[in-house]
Amino acid sequence: SERQRLPIDIAQAERATLGGALATNTSGPRRFGHGTFRDYVIGISAVDAHGRLFKAGGRVVKNVAGYDICKLLVGSRGTLAIVTQVTLKLRPLAETSALLWSAFERLDDIDRVLARLLTSDARPVAVEVLNPAAAKLIAASSRFELPVDAPVLCLGLEGSQREVDWQMETLRREIAPFGAKSADVIPEPAAASMWQALTEFPTCADDPLTFQANLRPSQCLAFLDRASDLNVALQAHAANGIVIGQLPESAATVEETTSILNELRQTALLSAGNLQILHCDPEWQPLLPMCGDPEPSWPLMRQLKQKLDPNGLLNPGLFVDGASVR
Repeated sequence: SERQRLPIDIAQAERATLGGALATNTSGPRRFGHGTFRDYVIGISAVDAHGRLFKAGGRVVKNVAGYDICKLLVGSRGTLAIVTQVTLKLRPLAETSALLWSAFERLDDIDRVLARLLTSDARPVAVEVLNPAAAKLIAASSRFELPVDAPVLCLGLEGSQREVDWQMETLRREIAPFGAKSADVIPEPAAASMWQALTEFPTCADDPLTFQANLRPSQCLAFLDRASDLNVALQAHAANGIVIGQLPESAATVEETTSILNELRQTALLSAGNLQILHCDPEWQPLLPMCGDPEPSWPLMRQLKQKLDPNGLLNPGLFVDGASVR
């Protein structure tokens, strides 16, 4: 498919597999503009827990017959069925892209900018907020200088050169009244390394634990404000209400990690959300709440698991309390 792409950001893409990315519903900074795998899967072939092959969806976008089993399997971490084949829709490759970053004294200032973006004519595909600890990691990874003493807002744009230029000028004009400490535009080809660094953030450091907080978008920066006091590096897909965090190296034991996690979980609950662990030492997994606190949807998830895999054969241990579909 010439000049076509699957616009999903995948960390360590050179090592990832399509099946693994589907199973975890992996996404990254451009999730805001382009969505997730659930928006691109139009057909799936899979094997159930009894070894029976079944199909869902079709090979064309307009095929909408029956229940949307495709969306159910995407993100289920292989606990409901084993996907053997997938049909995806693609999007045209963008002519160019650019990033606009702005550093602010306070997260409250960024919150006001985000409120202004709701009425903007510009349409960024990424709306990222970094606390100083995350900005330091992103700067080191991208080899691009970012302020590391203040929260940073990064807006990503894609399209034709004319579209990107117009949106960039529009955003700079709209952000100006909010008093950024500093700001700059990162055009192609330098933007490529910054996109990569933002995508790779969940895996960019040898941290003891990486987590994801799923929040209401309106509560995202409140979570960053509270959680930054715990010396945690935080990257927010702010318009989607998703925060990725890395614990500091000082959290070297499961006891220290549990203490920090308990505070983070309470912070997530105060922000009307939940917190899940993405990565940690395998020996810690039985001791930590990998799927977060119970949610109202968990009984339904248990019923689905019971119907599709009554003997718990598929990826045992991952469907903790039914919370494997995210």
